[in-house]
Amino acid sequence: MARIDYSNKTKGDNVARAKANELNMSPKHSIEIAGFIRNKKVNDVIAYLNDVVRLKKAVPFRYFNRNVAHKRGLPGNWDAGRYPVKASKEYIRLLESVKKNAEYVGLDPENLEIIHATANRGRAQKAYFPRAMGRATPKVRESVNLEIIVREVA
Repeated sequence: MARIDYSNKTKGDNVARAKANELNMSPKHSIEIAGFIRNKKVNDVIAYLNDVVRLKKAVPFRYFNRNVAHKRGLPGNWDAGRYPVKASKEYIRLLESVKKNAEYVGLDPENLEIIHATANRGRAQKAYFPRAMGRATPKVRESVNLEIIVREVA
């Protein structure tokens, strides 16, 4: 695995960061969640994503929303949404990590706002799925690189 630096070079005394490389989940779901959680409070996002895992609330799909059904009760003025459970669990884990990093640096973990959240496609693992009559079908297992930067707000 290559060492990849943060794409955003935000510095300061009131900033904490967390990064996860090559997570086994959908890049499209990850990108939608990253766009949704940007500029929100960390604790509010964790509570919302826990409701997504319990299938109580949906994440609005703004970019990859072709053939996506409407969901009731989406925040803002949006109609299409899904319940990306696997990606939400990974985001919760990363947000808890960034809270611990902020606490270690000396920031208040209750007053953190997400100022930068990105999800980029990681390496694709290629393999072949054996089929009948000696044929094979290619399959690609996708991975995602996540990074979150938070700032303490008063």
